[in-house]
Amino acid sequence: MPMRGENTMRGNPPGIVIIRNYRGKDWSIKTYRYVVLLITFIAYTAYHASRKPSSIVKSVLDPDPLVGTSALYPWPVGDVFSKRGMEGGDLEVYKDKGWAPFDGKDGTSKLGEIDVAFLACYSMGMYVAGHLGDTLDLRLFLTTGMIGSGVFVALLGMGYFWNVHVFWFFLAMQMVAGLFQATGWPSVVAVIGNWFGKTRRGLIMGVWNAHTSVGNISGSLLAAAVLEYGWGWSFIVPGLFIFVAGVIVYLFLPAYPEDVGFPFLNGSVENETRMSTDEEALMQNAAAMTKEANSIPRSGSVCRSSVHLSEACVIPGVIPFALCLFFSKLVAYTFLYWLPFYISQTAIGGEHMSVRSAGNLSTLFDVGGIVGGILAGYISDKLRARATTAATFMYAAIPAMILYRKYGSVSQTINIVLMMIAGLFVNGPYALITTAVSADLGTHSSVTGNSRALATVTALIDGTGSLGAALGPLLTGFLSTKGWDFVFGMLSLGALIAGLLLSRLVIAELAERKKKPAAGKHSPGADVTRPLLRERR
Repeated sequence: MPMRGENTMRGNPPGIVIIRNYRGKDWSIKTYRYVVLLITFIAYTAYHASRKPSSIVKSVLDPDPLVGTSALYPWPVGDVFSKRGMEGGDLEVYKDKGWAPFDGKDGTSKLGEIDVAFLACYSMGMYVAGHLGDTLDLRLFLTTGMIGSGVFVALLGMGYFWNVHVFWFFLAMQMVAGLFQATGWPSVVAVIGNWFGKTRRGLIMGVWNAHTSVGNISGSLLAAAVLEYGWGWSFIVPGLFIFVAGVIVYLFLPAYPEDVGFPFLNGSVENETRMSTDEEALMQNAAAMTKEANSIPRSGSVCRSSVHLSEACVIPGVIPFALCLFFSKLVAYTFLYWLPFYISQTAIGGEHMSVRSAGNLSTLFDVGGIVGGILAGYISDKLRARATTAATFMYAAIPAMILYRKYGSVSQTINIVLMMIAGLFVNGPYALITTAVSADLGTHSSVTGNSRALATVTALIDGTGSLGAALGPLLTGFLSTKGWDFVFGMLSLGALIAGLLLSRLVIAELAERKKKPAAGKHSPGADVTRPLLRERR
């Protein structure tokens, strides 16, 4: 059994305590890692699911009178693919006339203002949330964020039952929800980084990052399934989902290995190699290492100190990756918000698609993104070069987007293939930077003593990226009126800048690899920043 100090037991999740007492013995480190992966996957799936209702109910709040009634409910309730003009025959009007204040001429702009307000509060809140996540009990902090998100998402839905028609109510609910949503990403990445070393971190996080697409799909399913009972339920049900997921996090998530009595695992590669695959040996190693770790001034979720935001900025590699993610998310979120509209406005194979079918087709971009995230993580692990992998993907995204713009209209098959290829290269580096890179930098060797910068660094990088996520769709709204060639030109320029911002890190990684070509001569995953740290010294 692992030795457990008195101060580490205070962060022990109550659900695990009950299971341990019932079984009469503890889980192994391997089992705990599976539990952490599963719970954090569920947690961030719930976060993304609770963000989807607004996109599902927009057509109800601000209906288009020129669209047939069958288009009221999006996929999976309606048809999957259909051509424009084949959605129910004669043009009809909705049985609902919209919902004030969104049913007027400025309804679309008001819905857009709510989206921008949410993203602004989300990105600003990210910087504060990261520091708090490194300061407070990470499990309780994540639980509070999830329960708070669930409450305010549900409250927005209650506006339907309370017959609320005041714009500031919906705006305020989304802004507060955005602040609570900011707690999610830095927290879950910090937890994963605490439990998994750098050796396989890229591949593991690439697979784990699929929770984003799973959350989007599940949120659409939940919101669309109850939409016929009133649009309020489309917010309440996903809100209940993240609320319940928050309770699960509180009961079963060990934020740090020390919380359940194991030693600090991500401090060095030697710690990982000392952990045998044999269960008995693994437990003995953990006990011995815990004894050794007790002499180091570190503890679990409680009794910890964090690094300041300014200290996180000087960690080698943080600023270049943060700025790279700004342009990477600018490109990715432009596709997220505008790709369905672009498809509906473009004749594919000589025919236009319906708005709903365009939305369904655009989900294949995310399928390519899932493959890209896994592939980028795997390659970066093998090459031990995060920056080189991310930059290469961003450069490859440029011809992929140009080809999609030029030849995507030839046929639906070619459109699908080119769209998935574009999604692979666009979302690959975005997933890599927000997961493995953030975790690597948050456990960098320059962060010493009690300071742990995982949540702070993750928030700094992803918060900066979220600003780009808000800017891209706004610029697209302006540029699309001048022609889609201007939009794709902006996206290509953004991808180019994203890659160039990593040039110094790429050169450092290549120089390090040239000096030490033999595998195993340096710490895996350390290539991102170690050469720059040596220069600083």
